[in-house]
Amino acid sequence: MLVVGLTGGIASGKSTVSSLLKSQNIPLIDLDILARQAVAPNSYALSALVSHFGDDILHPSGELNREKLGSIIFGNEKERRVLNSIVHPAVRRLLAWELVKCWFRGEKVAVVDAPLLIEAGLWKMCGAIVVVYCSETLQLQRLQTRNSLSVADARARLSSQAPLSSKLVYADYVIDNSGPKGDLDAQVVQVVTKLHAKAGWSWLVSWLLPPVGLLRGVLRVGWRLWVQGVGKERRTKHGTRGEKKGEEIELKERRSRNGSGRL
Repeated sequence: MLVVGLTGGIASGKSTVSSLLKSQNIPLIDLDILARQAVAPNSYALSALVSHFGDDILHPSGELNREKLGSIIFGNEKERRVLNSIVHPAVRRLLAWELVKCWFRGEKVAVVDAPLLIEAGLWKMCGAIVVVYCSETLQLQRLQTRNSLSVADARARLSSQAPLSSKLVYADYVIDNSGPKGDLDAQVVQVVTKLHAKAGWSWLVSWLLPPVGLLRGVLRVGWRLWVQGVGKERRTKHGTRGEKKGEEIELKERRSRNGSGRL
């Protein structure tokens, strides 16, 4: 089974791409949902959080008060690391179980939808990575329109995340969400076709013989990390892979605006 990581940024269109992948009958594991399950009432992770941060992070119902916890870790890197050290392992365990269930069903491809796929290091578990990208200018415009934010507030939200361009060095496939939805639909179909081709026929052998599947998974991860150098600054003539791809997309966007008479 080919495990595919899907990531993007705020207002990049990742949620739309997720919906389009589901419409293509691709199983999708949403890490936002798993993160909520990881800290459900009576869970080990929630108990550990309460032990460290105190009962104030709970609602009277016993559920996690995310706003209160957020106010504690905001601007406090030490406390943020504590939070991540508790929650991330719990999410990884849930993710592993979801992947096992996909494997039991005989899925050829499974997509892990994770906004923080790169930041949490989960990209290392993936055999391919898809990044949904648009320029920062377009990202800012969409965020302002969608959330009715001022320019300053929208910029503040963008600055709280790693720039999309920094994720491109990890990408095997980039979905350019700078144009109309019809273009996005076509790109998703194209990427799905490529993912099925990448999985090939050998996924069936891996499914029938689990030790073979486990070995192939380890070898694939090792190849991507140490031979292909995924995530490293692989330089081209004009800069890194990520920089070049971002520049290409922004250049195409500017040409499109100029061609339609927009400035």
